[in-house]
Amino acid sequence: MEEKALYWIWLTQRRGLGPTRQRALLERFGRPDALYAADDAALARAGIPAAARQALLDKDLGPAQGIWARCRAGGIGILTLADPAYPARLRLQEDAPILLYRKGHLPPENRPVIALVGARRADPAALALARRLGRELAACGGRVATGMAKGIDAQAAEGALEAGGTVIGVLGCGPDLVYPRENAELFARVTERGCLLSEYPPGTAPNARNFPVRNRIISALSDGVAVVRATEESGALITARWAARQGREVYAVPGAPDDPLSRGCNALLREGALAAESGWDLLRRYEFRYPGVVRRQDASSQARDGNAASSRSAPLPREGEAPARAAEGAARQQLDCSALPPAQRRIAEALSDGPLQLDALIDKTGLPAAQVLAQLTLLQIKHTITQRPGKLYELSGG
Repeated sequence: MEEKALYWIWLTQRRGLGPTRQRALLERFGRPDALYAADDAALARAGIPAAARQALLDKDLGPAQGIWARCRAGGIGILTLADPAYPARLRLQEDAPILLYRKGHLPPENRPVIALVGARRADPAALALARRLGRELAACGGRVATGMAKGIDAQAAEGALEAGGTVIGVLGCGPDLVYPRENAELFARVTERGCLLSEYPPGTAPNARNFPVRNRIISALSDGVAVVRATEESGALITARWAARQGREVYAVPGAPDDPLSRGCNALLREGALAAESGWDLLRRYEFRYPGVVRRQDASSQARDGNAASSRSAPLPREGEAPARAAEGAARQQLDCSALPPAQRRIAEALSDGPLQLDALIDKTGLPAAQVLAQLTLLQIKHTITQRPGKLYELSGG
């Protein structure tokens, strides 16, 4: 194992060769040791440019041996692209790291993983929200992936652990370092109940440029990415952009339009992200993809978390349910709409004849676009309306 590990580590340390080029070289030569054994002529025949050949002709295994020694001393394992345990979701990405450093135990991919990310600097209400979402998500059968930063990331992880869940933390530094330092206890518990992953070897300092790069791993490991609270300049939005490029679901927790920590989330909603305010909102789409694993959290648990059951969207009626019950539900919906503030009621009435695109809804209501967008966010929080792909809005249950 040690000899094979050394060649993988050696390849990742070649200056000027990023993950995409490293992977292309492996596809050409098959194994890192074969690439290590290749001379200049063999590399040239393979069409490798001179600068890359120069890096590959450095056959010094000393640095790789030093990294491997630190791994063994720190209880750090490695996962390579050739390892069956390498995360399948991540492997599909062409820029996936060819090697991951692991501390803890990577769980099997038999449950949905949702990345919960957000602002480092957040107020107590935002931190409590992140903790609740992590707790609910774990209780509903999901796993939490996060960047282990202070603020939203840390609180989401804390909530998942409180519910007995598993956390996958992706770091922007070496797996032997704790950053930020105040998260030392959290890092230890995540290692016990899940794992910490990094493409950076032990001893790598938390350089600012590492964090946007590691965000692609957070999103690739996940079925969906949820931005809990973020400003318009937040790094959490980088993770959301990665998720969209990788074909993952993007969720955002709506917030008040005048709250700076909600502006990034609300911007994502305007771009087509899915609104979510509970763990079940984040997992309901995966109920049939993971049968017997994903389950709706019971109402009493939600109430204990400080969330009234009435704030949840009503479950879909089962096939064959009595028409009278459906009519009763429609009457409740009409009553709810009649109690709305004027602008929200106008939007709900405009949708009463069927779903509308955003532009058509603005035209039909005659309200300013900014006001419609703000009220749509509030209506989604109330579960009065639902947003469909393509910025299509409809009454919930419609």
